[in-house]
Amino acid sequence: MVEKINTEKFDELIAGETPVVCDFYADWCGPCKMLAPVIDKCSEKFAGKAKFVKVNVDESFELAARYGIMSIPLVGVFKGGKLADKSLGYTSQSETEAFLNGAL
Repeated sequence: MVEKINTEKFDELIAGETPVVCDFYADWCGPCKMLAPVIDKCSEKFAGKAKFVKVNVDESFELAARYGIMSIPLVGVFKGGKLADKSLGYTSQSETEAFLNGAL
Protein backbone atom coordinates (compact mmCIF):
# COMPACT_ATOMS: atom_id res chain seq x y z
CA MET A 1 0.00 0.00 0.00
CA VAL A 2 1.31 3.42 -0.97
CA GLU A 3 1.53 5.89 1.93
CA LYS A 4 -0.69 8.98 1.79
CA ILE A 5 1.28 12.03 2.94
CA ASN A 6 0.87 15.75 3.58
CA THR A 7 2.92 18.72 2.39
CA GLU A 8 5.34 18.67 5.33
CA LYS A 9 6.20 14.99 4.85
CA PHE A 10 6.41 15.50 1.07
CA ASP A 11 9.00 18.28 1.39
CA GLU A 12 11.01 16.13 3.80
CA LEU A 13 10.97 13.11 1.45
CA ILE A 14 11.92 14.87 -1.78
CA ALA A 15 14.90 16.49 -0.03
CA GLY A 16 16.37 13.03 0.56
CA GLU A 17 18.67 10.90 -1.62
CA THR A 18 16.01 8.40 -2.72
CA PRO A 19 13.84 9.32 -5.72
CA VAL A 20 10.17 9.85 -4.83
CA VAL A 21 7.27 8.76 -7.04
CA CYS A 22 4.19 10.77 -6.08
CA ASP A 23 0.65 10.00 -7.22
CA PHE A 24 -1.30 13.27 -7.11
CA TYR A 25 -4.99 12.32 -6.89
CA ALA A 26 -8.43 13.18 -5.50
CA ASP A 27 -11.04 10.89 -3.94
CA TRP A 28 -13.71 11.93 -6.48
CA CYS A 29 -11.50 11.23 -9.53
CA GLY A 30 -12.43 8.06 -11.46
CA PRO A 31 -9.14 7.69 -13.38
CA CYS A 32 -7.29 8.23 -10.07
CA LYS A 33 -9.15 5.25 -8.57
CA MET A 34 -8.24 3.16 -11.63
CA LEU A 35 -4.56 4.14 -11.34
CA ALA A 36 -4.26 3.38 -7.60
CA PRO A 37 -3.79 -0.43 -7.95
CA VAL A 38 -1.30 0.15 -10.80
CA ILE A 39 0.79 2.41 -8.55
CA ASP A 40 0.51 -0.11 -5.69
CA LYS A 41 1.95 -2.87 -7.93
CA CYS A 42 4.70 -0.55 -9.18
CA SER A 43 5.63 0.32 -5.60
CA GLU A 44 6.31 -3.40 -5.03
CA LYS A 45 8.18 -3.89 -8.32
CA PHE A 46 10.35 -0.78 -7.87
CA ALA A 47 10.90 -1.22 -4.11
CA GLY A 48 14.40 -0.06 -3.21
CA LYS A 49 14.65 2.18 -6.30
CA ALA A 50 12.17 4.83 -5.13
CA LYS A 51 9.77 5.79 -2.36
CA PHE A 52 6.12 5.75 -3.49
CA VAL A 53 3.61 8.17 -1.95
CA LYS A 54 0.17 9.67 -2.63
CA VAL A 55 -0.94 13.27 -2.21
CA ASN A 56 -4.61 14.26 -2.22
CA VAL A 57 -4.72 17.55 -4.18
CA ASP A 58 -7.92 18.63 -2.41
CA GLU A 59 -6.21 18.36 0.99
CA SER A 60 -2.78 19.60 -0.15
CA PHE A 61 -3.80 22.23 -2.70
CA GLU A 62 -0.63 24.23 -2.01
CA LEU A 63 1.45 21.36 -3.41
CA ALA A 64 -0.75 21.13 -6.49
CA ALA A 65 -0.35 24.88 -7.00
CA ARG A 66 3.42 24.73 -6.45
CA TYR A 67 3.82 22.23 -9.30
CA GLY A 68 1.11 23.68 -11.53
CA ILE A 69 -1.04 20.57 -11.40
CA MET A 70 -4.25 21.33 -13.29
CA SER A 71 -5.25 17.75 -14.17
CA ILE A 72 -5.12 14.48 -12.27
CA PRO A 73 -4.05 11.77 -11.89
CA LEU A 74 -0.50 12.99 -12.25
CA VAL A 75 2.45 10.80 -11.31
CA GLY A 76 5.54 12.87 -10.60
CA VAL A 77 9.08 11.58 -10.17
CA PHE A 78 11.14 13.78 -7.86
CA LYS A 79 14.94 13.65 -7.73
CA GLY A 80 17.16 15.95 -5.73
CA GLY A 81 14.17 17.95 -4.53
CA LYS A 82 12.95 18.75 -8.07
CA LEU A 83 10.25 17.36 -10.37
CA ALA A 84 12.31 15.32 -12.85
CA ASP A 85 9.52 13.72 -14.90
CA LYS A 86 5.75 13.32 -14.91
CA SER A 87 2.98 11.23 -16.40
CA LEU A 88 -0.54 12.65 -16.75
CA GLY A 89 -3.76 10.65 -16.75
CA TYR A 90 -4.50 6.97 -16.36
CA THR A 91 -1.84 4.63 -17.74
CA SER A 92 -1.85 0.83 -17.83
CA GLN A 93 0.50 -1.30 -15.74
CA SER A 94 2.93 -1.78 -18.64
CA GLU A 95 2.83 1.93 -19.61
CA THR A 96 3.42 3.01 -16.01
CA GLU A 97 6.31 0.57 -15.59
CA ALA A 98 7.87 1.80 -18.86
CA PHE A 99 7.53 5.42 -17.67
CA LEU A 100 9.14 4.58 -14.31
CA ASN A 101 11.94 2.58 -15.96
CA GLY A 102 12.82 5.67 -17.98
CA ALA A 103 12.33 8.16 -15.15
CA LEU A 104 14.20 6.29 -12.42
